[in-house]
Amino acid sequence: MSRWKALPAELDPRVRQLVVRLRRLKDHSGLSVRQLAARTGYSPKSWERYLGGRSLPPGDAVEALARIGGDDPTRLLTLREVAAEAWENGKDRGRTAVPAGTPAPAPEPEPVSPPAAATAATAATAEIRLSVRSLRIALAAGAVALVLAVSTAVLVTSWLTGRSGTDDDRTPRTAPLAASAPASTPSYSCRLKRVDGAWYAGNSRTGDAAVGYGESGPDVVEVQCLLRRAGVSPGGIDGMFGPLTRGAVVRFQKRAGLIGDGIVGPRTWKALRG
Repeated sequence: MSRWKALPAELDPRVRQLVVRLRRLKDHSGLSVRQLAARTGYSPKSWERYLGGRSLPPGDAVEALARIGGDDPTRLLTLREVAAEAWENGKDRGRTAVPAGTPAPAPEPEPVSPPAAATAATAATAEIRLSVRSLRIALAAGAVALVLAVSTAVLVTSWLTGRSGTDDDRTPRTAPLAASAPASTPSYSCRLKRVDGAWYAGNSRTGDAAVGYGESGPDVVEVQCLLRRAGVSPGGIDGMFGPLTRGAVVRFQKRAGLIGDGIVGPRTWKALRG
């Protein structure tokens, strides 16, 4: 049974924790390095460096592996942001080390790569589960379409029957009611105010919550308002962390000298409120 190569001894524990998590996701997926490269768009040599602790993987690669392995991308990207800070500190000092006074997280045990037979069996099981799930989704969609078709036919028949009776009796018929208006989307506003040297937009006062792609709510509105105040347009102030908001966050991070991964963490919050 082959094992992963030992990580460099001088590797910061926070970076080590990220690499160990990525190794586990890779083993859980049952994919080889070449298959992983084909699924994510990053070369096999790049993945060998990422999984060997010789290079910090970019946010897109971490997110792609999280989705393949069934993990939470936001949580893993937050772990990657912490590792990136440790990585940058290590580059400044010539080696990766834990800052003084910061408790180091306990290193996770390095996973053991499964044998080739177990890997093949895992991949086959995953494909079977995916096929069953696709079949269930197709059957559910067909059932919904059938119900909608029957309901539409009943409504049209009822409407035609009522119209025919009205014509025979020559009784005036009132116009059908207008379709109900769609539910109004919540409206947000930016009430910018500077308190103790920090900017707030009146939607959230957080400074350490991890906010990323696909999320919604007051924290996202606060990010959008502060981006607009900084002169970086996130699109509309709608409380949805979509592609426009993510692109604006990346541009702001690069302008502020941060890692442009599109995730609003503690360092990005500090720069936005500063």
